[in-house]
Amino acid sequence: MARTDIRRWRILAIASAAQFLAILDLFAVSVAFPALERSFHGASLAEVSWVLNAYTIVLAAMLVPAGRLADDIGRKPAFLLGMTLFGVASLGCAVAPALPVLVAARVVQAAAAAVLIPTSLGLALPVFPKHEHAKVMGIWTAVAAAGAGSGPVAGGLLLTAGWRWIFLINIPVVVIAVLAGRRELPASPRGVRTRLDLLGAVLVLATVAGLTTVFTQASVWGYGSPAIIGSAVATVLVAALTVRHLRRAPDPVVSFDLFRHRLFAVAFSGVFLYYLAFAAMILAATLFLTGRWHYSVVHAALALAPMPASTMATAPLSGRIVARFGARFSAVLGGLTLAAGCGWWALTATDRPQYLVVFLPGAILAGISTALLQPPLFGAAAALPSRQISLASGVLMMSRQISSALGVAILTAILGHQALHGFRVAWLAMCGAAVASAAAGILFHEARTTPRRDEGAAGP
Repeated sequence: MARTDIRRWRILAIASAAQFLAILDLFAVSVAFPALERSFHGASLAEVSWVLNAYTIVLAAMLVPAGRLADDIGRKPAFLLGMTLFGVASLGCAVAPALPVLVAARVVQAAAAAVLIPTSLGLALPVFPKHEHAKVMGIWTAVAAAGAGSGPVAGGLLLTAGWRWIFLINIPVVVIAVLAGRRELPASPRGVRTRLDLLGAVLVLATVAGLTTVFTQASVWGYGSPAIIGSAVATVLVAALTVRHLRRAPDPVVSFDLFRHRLFAVAFSGVFLYYLAFAAMILAATLFLTGRWHYSVVHAALALAPMPASTMATAPLSGRIVARFGARFSAVLGGLTLAAGCGWWALTATDRPQYLVVFLPGAILAGISTALLQPPLFGAAAALPSRQISLASGVLMMSRQISSALGVAILTAILGHQALHGFRVAWLAMCGAAVASAAAGILFHEARTTPRRDEGAAGP
């Protein structure tokens, strides 16, 4: 039993390393834009921004097909494939001689990350008993928060040695994870062999890529520009074709049966509404610190550090909170805590830097909210049949990525010239989305999350 317990934690550590790398590389590169402009002479900020946007768009678009792939071929081979590909792509990014090569390598890196993120959760949850799933999700959440929070800090520090080190630092972690994964990860059962829904996968990819492109590029191309309007119209048409195909296909890449599971449907809605506020909140905090309080990039990144720190401090307690008060309580409290943090900034923010009184309380509340809300909502994937865990995780992650892009797009439209009033309006809008997420959490039926019921829901 002791050996089994130790192995479980090793598996969780390996799976969490994948989550950490994928999230870290999403945020670390954001501070490198000036260095990239200097390195690739003549590149504009709009061109350099595709180093980030390409990763965001491809990651969002590939999560669902990648989750289905992991369930079909087995999570261990999918994990090892994704991790190896991530390492090769990271090396390609580090040695890229030109900006288009770097963007192409980032596309491959994002595709690999899309395999790793849902697969990591699909590997970790089944090896733990049901009553420990909330604890596992708390740790997994804390690792993701550490990746997001340390990304700008790590990126800023590595820039002193050169932007290529942002990608080179991944390689030793990848090597260790692959070697440990080959030895420790359990062989998961493959899905029933069926004809691969290639058309459905392409349609889902096109729909999600179109949505994310519209949201991420609206502020760059112009909200009323022909490119954005054309992309939006094309995305709506493709989305209609996608829904039609998924409803009629005998074995679609994403079955609507997932959303007939009430717990999962509520989790999907709650994740979407929460990250609509959370992603915008991180960007707004960074812009406020650098634009209104005139912090340097590294200073601003360090000022944000209490956010992931409070997540990591609270995450080990989230399992106890769920066990004592229920998953519904934790999900609702998480949404309300984020609303309280954004509301605090809206009420107290001034142009005079007052970090301890104004900024720190909101950052801590935002970090705590993540530790409270993510474990029950992302853990809802485990309530589905085991053969669908990676796919369900991928759908939830896709919801997170799309809503994050939408939240950032709405934020840029509200802020305009980044006046103090604009920040207050934006924070109040985030409060509304966070409260809506808490309202969705009320529908999270606790009777479906107890260990005995879960055993039945997660049958073969």
